[in-house]
Amino acid sequence: MSLTSAIYAGHVLHVRHRPKQHRLRYSVFSLLVDLDELPLLDRSLRLFAHNRRAVYSVHDEDHGDGIVGGLRGWVERQLAAAGIDRQGMKIHMLCYPRILGYVFNPLTVYFCYREAGDLAAVLYEVSNTFKERHTYVIPVAAGGKILRHQCAKEMYVSPFIPMNCQYSFSIQPPSDDVVINIGETDADGLLLFAGFSGRRRVLSDASLLHMLVTFPLMTLKVMGGIHWEALRLWLKGTPIYRHKPAAKPIATTIVLQNGIEKS
Repeated sequence: MSLTSAIYAGHVLHVRHRPKQHRLRYSVFSLLVDLDELPLLDRSLRLFAHNRRAVYSVHDEDHGDGIVGGLRGWVERQLAAAGIDRQGMKIHMLCYPRILGYVFNPLTVYFCYREAGDLAAVLYEVSNTFKERHTYVIPVAAGGKILRHQCAKEMYVSPFIPMNCQYSFSIQPPSDDVVINIGETDADGLLLFAGFSGRRRVLSDASLLHMLVTFPLMTLKVMGGIHWEALRLWLKGTPIYRHKPAAKPIATTIVLQNGIEKS
């Protein structure tokens, strides 16, 4: 069985520059899921399921507008809002899977390919621990191997980062490797760097079992790590910015070349 879907095993790195220096590095893995392959993966893999319980699973309710069975349709509506032709579009989603029923995805990235194989758009879906999601839809212009995108921060994410910030994305789309780098800047310059880099592995039951041994209870550790690093930052005396609920718990920003259009 030849699949586009795959495992990317690697590490996440966060480096905070101000007002207190802070650094973390954790070993993790992500799944790259071709949305059209989800029914096949659900049938053919014993350790993986779609919208049902399994050791590993992907649930539509964890992404997009949360409607079960509507994930691809949701992505297509965002592409249409950005003026992108959806005909023949392939949509690949890079995310953490649920492990034994639990997941928290700080960032899910959707790579949207035209029928000819070139990238048409990238969707950056940011989630916070207050059950809010904000997706930044950015069309892709013709370019090189590394894609660079910028947009204004529209949703509260961390109690240690102010809202008045900009995101700068630098990504190497999935091939043998994948790299997702994010710089967060404020009026004084670079405040935080966050990145994930991973190496491609075949998606199979054997590989999933290997991930379970190598990264046991990874998604629980992601949430635990978020709170542990928050405690460390608090102990360092890092200023805290209180959460202000988003106007909509699920929202999208279309980032166009001539400005930003919110939907």
